[in-house]
Amino acid sequence: MEYRFLGGSGLRISALSFGSWVTFGDQVDEDAAAACMKEAYNAGVNFFDNAEAYSAGLSETMMGNIIAKTGWKRSDLVLSTKIFWGGDGPNDTGLSRKHIMEGTHAALKRLQTDYVDLIFCHRPDIYTPIEETVWAMNTLIQQGKVMYWGTSEWSAERIREAHDFARREHLIPPIMEQPEYNMFKRDRVEAEYERLYSEIGLGLTIWSPLATGLLTGKYNEGIPDGTRLALPEYEWLRNRLMKKGWEEKIEKTRKLQKIADEIGATLAQMAIAWCLMNPDVSTVITGASRAEQVVENMKALDVVEKLEEDVLLAIEDILDNEPAEEVDWRRL
Repeated sequence: MEYRFLGGSGLRISALSFGSWVTFGDQVDEDAAAACMKEAYNAGVNFFDNAEAYSAGLSETMMGNIIAKTGWKRSDLVLSTKIFWGGDGPNDTGLSRKHIMEGTHAALKRLQTDYVDLIFCHRPDIYTPIEETVWAMNTLIQQGKVMYWGTSEWSAERIREAHDFARREHLIPPIMEQPEYNMFKRDRVEAEYERLYSEIGLGLTIWSPLATGLLTGKYNEGIPDGTRLALPEYEWLRNRLMKKGWEEKIEKTRKLQKIADEIGATLAQMAIAWCLMNPDVSTVITGASRAEQVVENMKALDVVEKLEEDVLLAIEDILDNEPAEEVDWRRL
């Protein structure tokens, strides 16, 4: 396993990490979840990602139970939660001081831990002053319940606003962002955040490297029965994807599959390795419903060295994106 610094901090996290979104509590039971986590841990993964919103808290409960049963040393783990969607009550959502404090305490109880290493503001809250959110995060860190805080799917402008306020008031600023990043979604990571990496030391814990399964190739001939997108509860996700150039992307994945075949990798491994090529990515969050998938995903680390310049350019040609002039194709 490769370990990277989380942005400008001194914290080192595994380049590949494991997240529980849409699997724990929805697609897999605790035994299957434990098998996946153990496989990831044995491969060197130290960062396990979660959120209060995942399966309405059940995901955190399952993860907490699994860690307690394994007996893993707490200091060897980097655990996260995200705060925003905590329930149906008027103060159970958003980034108010009340919900941040109460939501974090509830997450710690579910995870069966005294602290989380990382906490993310799961989305921006347009109703809460950013000063209130920064102060609440600083309080949690001062209390020893959180080590580092950051954001998820915030604009560069709002991240900068939070950072500048924290510095001005001698508070602890956000150091990481968790955006979606993959071959089909790149602008925010590669353009919008560009100045934040060097200027404030922003690190990225990116999610959806496989573009919600598109970059596995399993949807190339339609939506198979039993897959996530075939489940009734994910009709919303299926409809959203269909509106975003589904057929065009499927055609591109068929072409990308040929490149993956040529370099001796699965399409999923190549897509994950492609994300790892970005030096601003601290970790790529992977997910799985079966231990075998975890094993295959971990092999993406070996695929990075196969992404020579000609391969990367061939990928760009398929994606129909001109490489930015400042991109260094051998930037690892």
